Parts: sequence; structure tokens; C-alpha cells
Amino acid sequence: MDIIAKLAKELQIRVQQAEAAVTLIDEGNTIPFIARYRKEATGALNDEVLRNLSERLTYLRNLEEKKEQVLASIEEQDKLTEELRQQILAAETLVAVEDLYRPYRPKRRTRATIAKEKGLEPLANLILLQMTDRSLETEAQAFLDSEKGVDTAEDAIAGAKDILAEMISDEANYRTYIREQTLRTGAIVSTAKDPEAESVYEMYYDFEDKLAKLAGYRVLALNRGEAEKILTIKVEAPTEQILQYLEKKVITRNNPYTTPVLKEVAEDSYKRLIAPAIEREIRNELTEKAEDGAIRVFGKNLEQLLMQPPIAGRVVLGWDPAFRTGCKLAVVDPTGKVLDTTVIYPTAPQNKVEASKATLKKLIHKYGISLISVGNGTASRESEQILVDLLREIPEPIQYVIVNEAGASVYSASKLATEEFPEFDVGQRSAASIARRLQDPLAELVKIDPKSIGVGQYQHDMNQKKLSNALGGVVEDCVNKVGVDLNTASASLLGYISGITKTIAKNIVAYREANGRFLTRAQLLQVAKLGPKAYEQCAGFMRILDGENPLDGTSVHPESYGAALKLLERLGCSPADIRGGRLAGISKKISDYRKLAEELGVGEMTLQDIVKELEKPARDPRDEMPKPILRTDVLEMKDLTPGMILKGTVRNVIDFGAFVDIGVHQDGLVHISQISERYIKHPLEAVSVGDIVEVKVLSVDLQKKRIQLTMKR
Repeated sequence: MDIIAKLAKELQIRVQQAEAAVTLIDEGNTIPFIARYRKEATGALNDEVLRNLSERLTYLRNLEEKKEQVLASIEEQDKLTEELRQQILAAETLVAVEDLYRPYRPKRRTRATIAKEKGLEPLANLILLQMTDRSLETEAQAFLDSEKGVDTAEDAIAGAKDILAEMISDEANYRTYIREQTLRTGAIVSTAKDPEAESVYEMYYDFEDKLAKLAGYRVLALNRGEAEKILTIKVEAPTEQILQYLEKKVITRNNPYTTPVLKEVAEDSYKRLIAPAIEREIRNELTEKAEDGAIRVFGKNLEQLLMQPPIAGRVVLGWDPAFRTGCKLAVVDPTGKVLDTTVIYPTAPQNKVEASKATLKKLIHKYGISLISVGNGTASRESEQILVDLLREIPEPIQYVIVNEAGASVYSASKLATEEFPEFDVGQRSAASIARRLQDPLAELVKIDPKSIGVGQYQHDMNQKKLSNALGGVVEDCVNKVGVDLNTASASLLGYISGITKTIAKNIVAYREANGRFLTRAQLLQVAKLGPKAYEQCAGFMRILDGENPLDGTSVHPESYGAALKLLERLGCSPADIRGGRLAGISKKISDYRKLAEELGVGEMTLQDIVKELEKPARDPRDEMPKPILRTDVLEMKDLTPGMILKGTVRNVIDFGAFVDIGVHQDGLVHISQISERYIKHPLEAVSVGDIVEVKVLSVDLQKKRIQLTMKR
């Protein structure tokens, strides 16, 4: 198989692009580095395409390896024909290779192998030939052997049937047809083990859907219901059609002695051997597709969450709400440094509302707090009510935001949080994290396992390795898109930078602590274990603000410094102009990028990137994202009425809709049918996590705590 050509066709890119990308990956370059600094080579493939290419490359190489193993095994058995070799080489999936290998795979003892040991294979072949003019009972007499346990004609015929059933089951073409037919016209059926029991799976108690159109989220829900022993699930195949097909293939002559037996054998082979295996394969395939879809959605949601714009220059109070143990507070300065922490008890059972308000007033006055970040967990609604009452009593103009605190408790109990805040307890660390995730969501959220951030669905039910790899890739892409300040970034943040391992990240922080601020990017080469290759991969994503070289504060790669300096000289500018922000509009002075790129000895795309970066050094792509909604008043669910129009923030996007925070502590659901006037296949075509959207209330169910919303005008 020509892997390069296949990748190009699948990803709809040019063969040269696929070839260049594969070469760069094989040379040990990271996806963010290739996407950002090797645009000429790949024709500017973005990180998403490159990640898909890398994933498929691994699969196709594993497939080729499997083919080699299978061919070697069959050749060893002296059973490899040229036709079989070509079939194996042409196979495009691991399943197809496995099907072709099935008859030659070393088997455990089966009913068929036992029958062969008894010498019944010639009888099986005689039946399959369908040319006998005698009854099978008569033919079977020649195979009776009491020492081998073949005492009667019935024993001999039963053994021959077992051999034939396995032969049919091992035929790759039959399996391919049956699998395709079942997928095309079969259905999945789900029933309740206890129809009277209440559960979240009630809609699946008597459920049937075509396999061909079964939605991914339903597959995952059915799997979970089955795992929890609430549902019984089976695949219903077009059995009659499949048996007709097998009979047509197996019965080639109308022989009164062999035809009834072969019909029986075809049915036994299908029901006992083929159907259970095909059902397993189909369910695995559906699960894999559903997981891939859910992981893609999770990744998109995570990207939007990580790329939310930071709220800079504000002193923030982080509020981790709770009942019995009190609400933990942490005051954080604009750089993320914790200034103060305390605990207040405004909620039940203590209800010390006035004392709590007095503490809050002191903190606001002492530190100049202008923004309060409240976690959306237990007691969040009660905390918000107290907070709003307080805001009405004080002159300071203060706003608040309810933030998604998913993962805050995971972080606060982690080894990392213990190292960062050794003197704090779990609650204080959590409050600090809630404050900081408003100031700089990316820098704070990278400290948490992406799976715990809570913007996916069924994340605990899927292949954890695949999920971790995909989400890790999303975090890596986001961190590298934004870049990091080399002198302030935590080891957690540095660990996601292209070419930097967790060990090197810790070594960078240790070097900084021992030697003070980095003054140049080149100093990175003095960090333990950070060699020239790692430097090449990471340098462009590390920023040094107010260092010795103004270019170190931009995303221009050190390999292009020579070209950047020549460019500045041509334009009559100096490196000092970069810091002064005096290079805005220089792109208008360049009339022919191609000619200038040749003269400067760089690629045209690289030159365009350099110019863009010099015009707006270290620009933050998050600035273009929607800003969070800052609130000053509270809305309760009972205040909602159908027809009410509100602004909200998209908190989570799933296959069947989007959950929107409209400020009432119960996110409302906008079903996919209510997201857009136009037809959309998936909510992500129209909305993303973090989007600020206008919604209209359709219905409110106070008892079930459900809010139905629409985004249609």
C-alpha cells in the first residue's frame, strides 16, 4: 500500500504535503512546530489536519506490519497462494486482514478440530461436493471408528457438519457480506431488565433503532446502561436474508441427500459461529466511532474553554462555596499571587450572614477587589444570593462571574497544588484556583487532567488512553498558539510547550530559581537535558518580555532572526521599534512578498508570519474570543417565564444540543433543533463552548429542574 498516497486522498491534501508532513514527523518534530514554523514544507497544513495525519499514519503502518506478520505465518504453513497474497496486500482495514487470516490462524480445540482428529474431514468434503447418489448414513459407514469415538453414522455426520460449519464461518467473503448487510439493514434493540425500576435510562427500556443511523451518544448511553446491568442489548440482523445468501453460496447442486444437511450446516454456522462474532465486531465498531465522535466534541469544547480570554489587571476574589465546612475565599492580585485567604459561614447550617458580609467588606476595601469569581458547585446559588445582597449595600462597583469549577477539587488535592501552596488546605487552594481560572483560564486549567474539566460526555466510559492522547494534543495546541512567558510560566504550562518534557519543564523552573530571569532565549541551551533539537522545537513559543533582544518577545523563531533584522533594516526601522509598538502598518510597505522573501532567504509564508508578528508582537489569539458575562444581580429559576429573552454563555456542547448558563444555576438546554434556522448535523456547526448567545425561554420545569431554551429568532 502506498501510505503517502492514501493519506493524501483521505485528508484531501496534495501528495507532496503528505510526504513532507510524514518526513517532518519521522524526524521528531512536534505538531505545533510543524504547523507554525514549517508552513513552506507542508503547504501550511494546520495542527488539526497534522494530528489526523499523524494518527492515520500510525494506523496504516500498524496495518502494514500486521499484513507482513500474517503473510509470514501463512507462508510458514505452506498455504500461501498468489491470490491470497494479493487479497491480504489489498486489505484496507485490520478487520479485513483478520478475516482473511481466520482460516490459517492457529486455533484452540474446537468441535471442528476434534472432528478432524477423528478422521471425518473426507466425509465433510464429500458432503460439500454434493455428488453422492447414496444416503449420508450409508456414506458414513466408512468412517466409523469406536477407538476414536465415532460409534454411529449419526456421530460421523455430526462431526462432518461441525467441520463444514467452521469452514463456512472462516470464509472471509461471507463475513464481509454478513457484516455489511447487518450494518446496512440491521437494528439495535434494548430492553429493561426491570421495567418498573426508575433510572436515567428509561427512554431505552423499550428501544429500537437502525444500526445505520444510530447516533453516537445513544451508543454510549446504551453501553453504560448495559454495564450498569439495567439494560439488555442485542443486535437484530436480517437473518433470513443472510441464510438465503449462505445457502446460495454453499449449495451448488440440488442433491436430496446433501441439500437438507447443508441448509442445517449454514444455519448452525451463522447462528453459533458467525453471528455472535459479527455482533461483537459491530458493537465494537459502533462504540469506537461513537468514542471518536465524543472525543472530537470534547476536544473542541476543551479548546474553546482553554482559549477563553484572560481578565487582566484585576484583583479577584475566588469563592469556593460549601455548606457545612463554610465558603473558602482567596484574594489574588493581577499577577495571580495569593494575597489572603479566609473562610466564611454564610450558608446553612451556620447561617452567619452578617459576619460573612462584614469579612467580605473588609477584604474588598483592603485589597481593592473589583471582581468576584464564584464556583458553580454545592451552595453556589445560596452564595450568589448573599453576594448580590452585599453588592447592593456597598459603594464599590463590583462584578461577579459564576465559573465552572470542574476539576478544582482534583487540582487542590493534587501533588502539584501541594507543592504550589504547601501552607494552604484543600479548600484554600480550590478558592485560589477558582480566582485564577478567571484571570488566565489557560494557565490555570493546564494544571488539571483535561478529562476532569467537565466539557465532555461519557468521558469515563471510553478508551482512556485515546481520550488522554487527544485531549493532551488539544492542550498542547492551545498552549503553543498562545505561547508562554518564559520568566513566569509554571512547570505545568511549560510541559505542554513543543519539545519540552515534564522533566525539562521542571529543569527550566529550577534554572530560573537558581539564576534569576532568562535574559535571552539562547540561555535555554544551558538548561539541563534541553539540547539543540528541543531548543529548535520550543524556542519560538517561549517569550521573554524586556529581555536583551526584542525579537525574543515575539513568536519569530530564532532561525529567522537574521531575516527579521534584514527586513527591519530595509524598512528603515530598528529592533527597538518592536518594543515601542512602532511597526504597525509595515505590511503596507511590502509590495512583492515573493521577491522580498527570496532576497531575505526565507519562505514567503514565513515572511508573512514575521511581518504579522512585528506589527503586533506577541499578539494573543484569545483576544478575539467572546469575553465572559460579568453580572451584578441574581436571577432565580422561578423568575423565568416562557418567552423571556436572555444572554447566556455556552457551557457544554454535546451531540444533541448545547447547555447554556443564563445565570440561574441550572444550565438550560438548547436542543439541536432549536439552535439554528438552517439544518445542522451537529451543534458544533453553530455554537462553541464560551460563546455568548441570546436565548429565549421555551419552558421551565421547576420540579425536574429543567429549562428548555431556543436560539431561533
